[in-house]
Amino acid sequence: MIGIGLENYLEFDFAAAPAEESRCKAPLAEQLRDFKEFGTETRLIQTQTRLFTGEGLTVPTYVNEFWTAKQRAASSLHEVSYRACFKPQLPRFFIQRLTEPGEVVYDPFMGRGTTVVEAALLNRVPCGCDINPLSVFLTRPRLEPPSLRQLEERLATIDWGDHDEFPEDLLVFYHPETLREICALKKHLLARQANGTLDSVDRWVWMVGLNRLTGHSPGFFSVYTLPPNQAVSVQAQRKINAVRQQTPPRRAVRDRIVKKTRQLLSDYGPAARQALASAAKKAVLLTAAADDTPQIGSGTVSLVVTSPPFLDVVGYATDNWLRCWFIGVDANSVALTVPSKLEDWQQAMTAVFQELFRVVRPAGHVAFEVGEVRAGAVRLEEAVLPCGAAIGFEPVLVLINDQKFTKTANCWGVDNNFKGTNTNRVVVFRKPRGRPG
Repeated sequence: MIGIGLENYLEFDFAAAPAEESRCKAPLAEQLRDFKEFGTETRLIQTQTRLFTGEGLTVPTYVNEFWTAKQRAASSLHEVSYRACFKPQLPRFFIQRLTEPGEVVYDPFMGRGTTVVEAALLNRVPCGCDINPLSVFLTRPRLEPPSLRQLEERLATIDWGDHDEFPEDLLVFYHPETLREICALKKHLLARQANGTLDSVDRWVWMVGLNRLTGHSPGFFSVYTLPPNQAVSVQAQRKINAVRQQTPPRRAVRDRIVKKTRQLLSDYGPAARQALASAAKKAVLLTAAADDTPQIGSGTVSLVVTSPPFLDVVGYATDNWLRCWFIGVDANSVALTVPSKLEDWQQAMTAVFQELFRVVRPAGHVAFEVGEVRAGAVRLEEAVLPCGAAIGFEPVLVLINDQKFTKTANCWGVDNNFKGTNTNRVVVFRKPRGRPG
């Protein structure tokens, strides 16, 4: 593993919080019932649904503001954009309450790696899986950060004028010189990958480059466009350029990679370095379907914290077409799970729960974050409860992280926006003791 010193950035160490964990050892339901950290009492309601057998199921549901934007910021290492990712406070909440240091925490829909990185910072063993190859590109480098000196030395070895392609359609996003540098960086990284010399510094450069491809500020490689977690089409960008009367300015690729690296490592302290160094040696990160992970041992996982695709609400493939180009992958070749019908979504999730039942240890937990979609007409917590129960998991409770939005889902009394997923709704399951898998 490459050394990971950055002694100039030691503002806050998010891996050092033993006192916070010591307060989290009462039973989870009891902790939720008594939670008052942000000044409000927890409301206890009921989630009612039906199992696939037709039998009714009622699960206690705890509503409060359990984590919030008002909390101190999470580790700067999390500041990598990905569509529909949850806040680091969500996995931290469950990791601290349901696991001990050294235990395995797993996310079968890894995304940008929020659960994986947070688990590593909390001295757990991280395990993650995602069928999208971008996920490993965005996650593994943050378990092995280079020093700023190592980064700058590596960037100095790149021939920024050496490129084999120049896709002119991308000139709607980039100044010609910027595009040449992007193509040169892509060639350099793909060549090192092909000849087996790609290392943790290269992976970091690739990850930061992916994060800087497009965005809405001068810190990105592109002219003004949508936020970095969703790349618009070439045709859509032409319209944006016309409306804004803009042309892509010259943006130095190397300078922006260095600047973003400084920001990502801005609170990367000694305890975080130690925790990540240990985690990186043990981490298992897979590019695979969540329902077929033989690389993960049976009964080895203490906690799953995950958020699956929410029906067809998010267009992951169209959002990531440019990022896939940058890593040399055809976005259309990635078999993402984006069912449009609820019953198809339930079938897919039941298959995932079957595999989770195998890998989770007896008395281990699954925290399955879903949400209200289609203007509140579909509450996926009601749909996912039968999926886990059908496989043998015990439904424990539903947690609703209730924050202040502009609309109201009246049947819950939970503040909520009009469209999309706006409240965190987490279904917690437990694997019964005496059930090896």
